[in-house]
Amino acid sequence: MKYVILIQSNPQPWGHPTSDFIEEHRALPAETRDRLNQQFESALEELVERGEFVHAEALGDPASSRLFRWSAGDRVVTDGPYAEGKEHLAGFFLIDVESQERAEEITASFGGPGETVELRPVMSGDRTDG
Repeated sequence: MKYVILIQSNPQPWGHPTSDFIEEHRALPAETRDRLNQQFESALEELVERGEFVHAEALGDPASSRLFRWSAGDRVVTDGPYAEGKEHLAGFFLIDVESQERAEEITASFGGPGETVELRPVMSGDRTDG
């Protein structure tokens, strides 16, 4: 079953990897940051080795987004971001695993201090999904 791991981040400042731009992460001792980064790299290597990694992309600054809506029967295009929230989608990982438990185990290794990570199943057309 496929899942998307959504990486949320504060857009001020915006950059990748997101942890390098998060105050809570930058406040940690260098040894702790290095250990957390190594744990993430190891988790990613394991995903690839097990054939569970499908795809990942980092997204650009939400201020560079464009919104497409309908109003009075016409398309209206405006500047983004979609939500005026504190956090915005920074990127995603698509994984293919055998169980919800495995997806949660993987996702737990993606979050760090000051980060928010969301796990969501992918709808594949099977009515039992989601």
